[in-house]
Amino acid sequence: MQVLHDAPLAPLTTFRLGGPATRLVTAGTDAEVIAAVREADDSGTPLLVIGGGSNLVIGDKGFDGTALRIATRGVELRGTTLELAAGEVWTDAVTRTVEAGLAGIECLAGIPGSAGATPIQNVGAYGQEVSATVTEVIAYDRRAGETVTLTNAECAFSYRHSRFKADPERYVVLRVRFALEDAGGLSAPVKYAEAARALGVEPGDRVPLADARETVLKLRAGKGMVLDAGDHDTWSAGSFFTNPILTDEQFAAFHARVRERLGDGVEPPAYPAGEGRTKTSAAWLIDRAGFTKGYGTGPARISTKHTLALTNRGEATTEDLLALAREVVAGVREAFGVTLVNEPVTVGVSL
Repeated sequence: MQVLHDAPLAPLTTFRLGGPATRLVTAGTDAEVIAAVREADDSGTPLLVIGGGSNLVIGDKGFDGTALRIATRGVELRGTTLELAAGEVWTDAVTRTVEAGLAGIECLAGIPGSAGATPIQNVGAYGQEVSATVTEVIAYDRRAGETVTLTNAECAFSYRHSRFKADPERYVVLRVRFALEDAGGLSAPVKYAEAARALGVEPGDRVPLADARETVLKLRAGKGMVLDAGDHDTWSAGSFFTNPILTDEQFAAFHARVRERLGDGVEPPAYPAGEGRTKTSAAWLIDRAGFTKGYGTGPARISTKHTLALTNRGEATTEDLLALAREVVAGVREAFGVTLVNEPVTVGVSL
């Protein structure tokens, strides 16, 4: 276990933003993770858990407490069952499953961050979510003071949400288990229309696993969503806002605002999201509210490749980023009456 004091946190995040932590502990085993959590809890010290840092916005003043960086390693494949240590690099794990001929998470290739973060956020992209394959999450329950195993149902997954996100002070994820599919080297049925078009197939078709992975990586890279230290469009947290889910009444009001602002012939994106609910596109809202690719003149700007990503152009502060985010939220609300919600976790700051 490595312990540093007054340690910079910005290098541990994909935004490369944020001040130092009073204390930074790097844990390489589950036992070290649990020991560090117990020490913080027993002493009443605030605790910040960091995995890959791809979903964190840390304030410029940093974190007054113990930051715990989970660096555990371990990949175990038994038939179609996959178990990952929380500190495993997610995109590397996806590659391993594709090489093993197992389907279920191939369209989640290129997503930055650690395996332990995926159930917290119910990570999803291109028609797949981890909730479809996660069977169990092994976590340290800070309230009970013991290690517990939660089933898929107990994780309470929903769109970009889970039991872990709902109660962030309770659980520290240690390991995640998945049930994958042996489809003879083929992918799961392709659900996402953009991916299907890029693959030259119809939605519902299966393709070779490697083709699915490579196509998703190309699509993500074209939007600045694959980490590249030399490309400031990837100095982000990926999608900064979640796609709004509106009730029928809210969607009707939104639709009326669209017609009023953009004309009768414009139809906003609309996807079923459960009974009486419709999901629309945050990227569409941002663009149509006037915040186009590359928007901004300061050190924090909208990505030149995708309107849903807010980026650090190299010299930004967290306050620069938040000022841009607030401008976008206010502009979308004024234009369409819809309030965007940030997807990354904020530490010491808020929108």
